[in-house]
Amino acid sequence: MSGTFRLVEHFISINGEGRCAGELALFLRFAGCNLRCAWCDTAWACGQDAPHRGVTLHDLTQIAADAQAQGVRNVTLTGGEPLLQKDIAAVIAQLVQMGLRVEIETNGAVPLAPFLGSGAAFTMDYKLPSSGMEQKMCTENFALLHADADCVKFVCGSRADVLRAKEIAEAYSPDCPLYLSAVFGSIEPAEIVEIMKEQQMGNFRLQLQLHKFIWDPNARGV
Repeated sequence: MSGTFRLVEHFISINGEGRCAGELALFLRFAGCNLRCAWCDTAWACGQDAPHRGVTLHDLTQIAADAQAQGVRNVTLTGGEPLLQKDIAAVIAQLVQMGLRVEIETNGAVPLAPFLGSGAAFTMDYKLPSSGMEQKMCTENFALLHADADCVKFVCGSRADVLRAKEIAEAYSPDCPLYLSAVFGSIEPAEIVEIMKEQQMGNFRLQLQLHKFIWDPNARGV
């Protein structure tokens, strides 16, 4: 029997990044995170005191059913760190059973092994040096990612970050798409492209955070 989940907000928008960028998705944002990245753009949702409401599995199922009735096929579990929610596996199972594509945005510091076979897709971050959290990464997760569903996102705040992303990819050879994303306001996407050319990083894809170009970069619920 699942318990109560700490839901910060839910809304329908487009996926701003990941394999389904540009597609409509229901976002379920949960409170709490085990990291404190220097450039975090959802820090307001990361603390134990983050504003939230307690919801049940039934509540989340109803929210998802309402979105599905509006033509939404994707559900993105985000945070904070959604995998820290007790009984989150029950939420994943229910959403998958409903025929929705479930994407989990996870920070790279939570073991993915307990969630394998759930039917969810993982968009896993690897925290680079500018985040201040690289030492927290669970590098064993790389071997668990699959080419047909998952991806790794490297959020870059500097040239050194881009070079480190290349090193990590060479060291672990994850079998899935690799995305480079710029910390908004810290490094220009054009600079990342130049580094990609210079370093022959043909196995990476640059991805912009679409929602930050469509709406105010600090807007919530988009």
